[in-house]
Formats: sequence, C-alpha cells, structure tokens
Amino acid sequence: MKQDTKELCGWFIFCQGQKLLVVKEGDQFHIPYATEPPVKVPADATIHTIGQIQGHPAKAYALPSEELNGKEDAFIPTDLRASYDILPLEEYQCAGKASQILTWDKQSRFCPACGTPTEQTGPITKRCPHCGLEIYPRISPAVIVLIKKGDSILLVHARNFRGTFKGLVAGFLEPGETLEECVRREVMEETGIRIKNLTYFGSQPWPYPSGIMVGYYAEYESGTIKLQDEELSAGDFYDREHLPEIPKKLSIARKLIDAWLNNEI
Repeated sequence: MKQDTKELCGWFIFCQGQKLLVVKEGDQFHIPYATEPPVKVPADATIHTIGQIQGHPAKAYALPSEELNGKEDAFIPTDLRASYDILPLEEYQCAGKASQILTWDKQSRFCPACGTPTEQTGPITKRCPHCGLEIYPRISPAVIVLIKKGDSILLVHARNFRGTFKGLVAGFLEPGETLEECVRREVMEETGIRIKNLTYFGSQPWPYPSGIMVGYYAEYESGTIKLQDEELSAGDFYDREHLPEIPKKLSIARKLIDAWLNNEI
C-alpha cells in the first residue's frame, strides 16, 4: 500500500532480505533522503513510518525481489551488520528498527490462530478481523555474559559466529526462567563451569533478525571447562596480554570486553 508524502524523509529500503540500500556522496555513506520513495514501491508493499531520523520522518519498505527498477547504479545494497561500519550511528540504529518492523510485517500477514489475512491497526499492531487476535513485533531475548577469573576472562568461539573471533557465552531465554537463571544455565550447558556474583551490565537491540541482548558480568566460581561440542568449537581464559581476535565494536560483547579492559567492571 503506497503512501504519499510531501516532506523530506529518510528512507530505509531493504532488498535481498537484510540488504539496506545506501548512497555514497564523496567519502560519506548514508541512507537516501527524499520527498518521495527513491525506488518504486511494489504494489503489495507497505510503507512503514518508524520514527524520526535527523529531524525528518523515517520511513521503511521492502523490495520483494532484487529488482531496483533501473536504479542499480544509484544505490549500494549493504548488509545490515556491515552498515555499522559506514553509516552514522543514528542511521544504523534506525535501520535495525526498520529491519525488525519489516520482518514482523512479512511474518504476520496471516493470523497464526485461524489463517485469516491480518489488518494493520497501528505502527506496530496488527489485528485479525475474524478472531480478534492482536499481533505485535516479536522480540527474542538472549543473554550474554563476561566471566572473570583473576586477571583473565572466558572467551569462546561459537560455531555460528561469522569469522574467527572469540566472544562471550550467550544464549536464548527459555520459557519459565528468569534472565539470571538463563545466564547460569547457558554457562553450565556450554562450558561446564559455575559462576558467582552475577551483575547486570546493559542491553542492546539485536536486529538479526529480531532480538535483544541482555548483558551481564560474573566471576568464575568452580569447575573445569568442558565445551558443548555442538555449540562451541573453542574456549579458554585469556589475560589482557594474550587476547585473541575479539568482536567488533557494534556488539554488546565488545562493550563488555572493553569495560573489563578499562577496569570498569
């Protein structure tokens, strides 16, 4: 459903899944700003208003195919994660929100209870006209924890990591458990060790595709590392002088590690 607009807007246009269309001016990258959609909006697509960007309305829509309607040379399709390295921080953060809303839109076109086509009734609300079920964007909470042992920290390589870096133990919250219980369970399941003095650090939206990371730090209590083979390929305690490759700046894992390096936790 195409919506007309006459004011300058920031456009978050996704194609090929999580490929964000960006433009380059000089040596700077940014999303396109225009009074009309920069790429023709597909007939079955919805333009979502997702807030403000640089003082302008932020709008998002998805291209269902790789077709850019003859404008291939005007835009650079960029992986959402990779856009952190080139976009202004505000644009990267808003792109994550846009991606999550577009994912929700795609996955909620039909009522999961009765199969009836849904109707959008608010910016992040859909309703089934048949059974009345309301559907909101689903956010999957996950925990991540930095574990200290003396002057070292536990770093692991998960089999689903993109790259060779080593990061922190993490996992998804299960029904019926608190976040703290989830941390202790994941640490025990993945490494076989026990922790103590668990402390909340902070949280971070994680739009890959629709999560939130809740960060903690703790101290080693007991046990010998025994890696869960199907989840982790490597893991050990490392001191400051012998750190392996660690996560990039965009992640809360890196924020935790940097806080430890700076003696803040």
